[in-house]
Amino acid sequence: MWRVTVKAMASDRPSVLLFDWDNTLVDGWAGITAALNATFDAFGHPAWTVEDTRNRVRVSLRESFPQMFGTRWEDARDIFYDTLSRQHLAHVSPMPGMADVLEAGVSWPQGVVSNKAGLFLRREVTHLGWERFFTAVVGAGDAAADKPAPDPILLALSRIGRVPDRSVWYMGDTALDMRAAQAAGVTAVLVGNAEHDGGVEQAAADIHFQSGFELQARLRDLA
Repeated sequence: MWRVTVKAMASDRPSVLLFDWDNTLVDGWAGITAALNATFDAFGHPAWTVEDTRNRVRVSLRESFPQMFGTRWEDARDIFYDTLSRQHLAHVSPMPGMADVLEAGVSWPQGVVSNKAGLFLRREVTHLGWERFFTAVVGAGDAAADKPAPDPILLALSRIGRVPDRSVWYMGDTALDMRAAQAAGVTAVLVGNAEHDGGVEQAAADIHFQSGFELQARLRDLA
């Protein structure tokens, strides 16, 4: 039995399904952590665990690295991307129930909006064989600004041929995802309990599903 919490004014039937990527559709944290630690090692910074990465990574690299590495952030960026390019596909796998969510969502246009660099994001989509699900795949650097700015969500909708309104669902796992959705004027859908990001109340979503399995059940019911 699915359980869902819905705030007033949220659309209870979507017209478009947009998804965050890492920790929403896929688990790729091991690859991201390895690339971060290679970068940290080069700069004499302490290593992170996978759990550290899950808890700390929110904004895109072009926003976070200047703060972390100062004037040498571009050198750090190059080390990070070189390491990631060599091993990220070995670590990416679907989050529980999410492959079935995409199958359940085929009645709607679907897309991805992520703060992972677009080049790596699209490689991972292809690696999983999920291109058939998505009309738009938008990553960090593809729009003028990255999440929590609304730009990448608006870009994805323009590629799908839709305008932003409350019938568009944007699904993610963090408060940042919910802020991006609300800034774009679409319905913010939290998947999971957001324990790594202050919890459900902190996320302030319009709709909340406890798991991908509950989201799948709801989509099948609506379809």
